[in-house]
Amino acid sequence: MMREDLITQTIEPTTHDLGGFKVHRTLPSKPRTMVGPFIFFDQMGPAHLDVGTGIDVRPHPHINLATVTYLYAGAIDHRDSLGTFATIEPGAVNLMTAGHGIVHSERSPSAERAVGPELSGIQTWLALPEAYEEIDPAFEHVTAAELPVIEGHGATARVVMGTLWGATAPTTTYAQTLYADIALTPGGSIPIDPSGDERALYVSIGDASLDGMPLLPMTLYVLRPGTHATLRSERGGRVMLCGGEAFTTPRHVWWNFVSSSRDRINQAKEDWKAGNFPKVPGDDKEWIPIPEVPKTVSYP
Repeated sequence: MMREDLITQTIEPTTHDLGGFKVHRTLPSKPRTMVGPFIFFDQMGPAHLDVGTGIDVRPHPHINLATVTYLYAGAIDHRDSLGTFATIEPGAVNLMTAGHGIVHSERSPSAERAVGPELSGIQTWLALPEAYEEIDPAFEHVTAAELPVIEGHGATARVVMGTLWGATAPTTTYAQTLYADIALTPGGSIPIDPSGDERALYVSIGDASLDGMPLLPMTLYVLRPGTHATLRSERGGRVMLCGGEAFTTPRHVWWNFVSSSRDRINQAKEDWKAGNFPKVPGDDKEWIPIPEVPKTVSYP
C-alpha cells in the first residue's frame, strides 16, 4: 500500500523485448513525463547474451537533451559524430550532450562478444534548460574512481551527478540534477537526502523498503518534496535515486528527440530523413531509420 506521506506517484514500467535482453521504461509515461530534468528512464537487462552476439545500437540522432549511461555489469563502446570513442564500464558515467544535434552508436566490445556479453545498467535522458538546448554537442566520460562514494550502515552510495549527502560529483550538470546509485547489503540502510524539487527512487535489483513500505522492483516512486525517510533492504538491493529542479516549461519527446519546441522536433525529423546530421567516424555504414510510430513519445 502506497504511503501518501512519502510517495506522491507510482510509475510502473513498459517492458520492451529487444531480443536477448529486455528494457524496462518508466519515463516518459502517461502519468508523468519528467522527474526534475529526467525525461527518460530505462533499465537495460540484467541479461547474459550468447557468445558471439552483443548489443548493436546503430547510429541515431539526438537534439536538445543529454544522455546518461551508467552500467552495473558489462561494457559498451560509444562512438559519436564528434569523433569520440569511449568504452564505458561499471561504475563510470557517460554524459553525452546533444545540444543542437549529435549522432552516436552503442555496441558491445569485441572482447565481450567473445565470451557472451553481460548487460545490466540504467540509461537516462536529461532535458536541457531552454538556454542550453542549442549549445554545441559534447561528450564526457567520468570514471568510477572520480565519482564520490558514501559508505556506512551496510550501504554504499555513488553520487553520479549533483550533490547528495554532502558530496558532489564532477559530472557536468545544466540544471540542478540529483543522481545516485545505492547498493544495500542485507540489512543495510541509508537516509534519503531530502534536497531537490523533485526526487524518485527505483529498485533495479533485489529488494528495498522506504520507512517500512516495500518498494516494487522496476517501478519509479516519486517522493513527496522534502520527505525525510530511510531506505532499507532485507536481502540486498540496488536502488537509483534521481531528480533535481522542476522545469517550469514543458518538454516534448518524439523518438530520440527532446525539445521545448514541437517545431524544432519536426525540423530534426526532416534533417534525419534528408541525411543532414553529421556521420559517426568509424561507424558510418549503418543507421537507424526514422520510425513511422516511435515507441518513445511525450504525453502533453
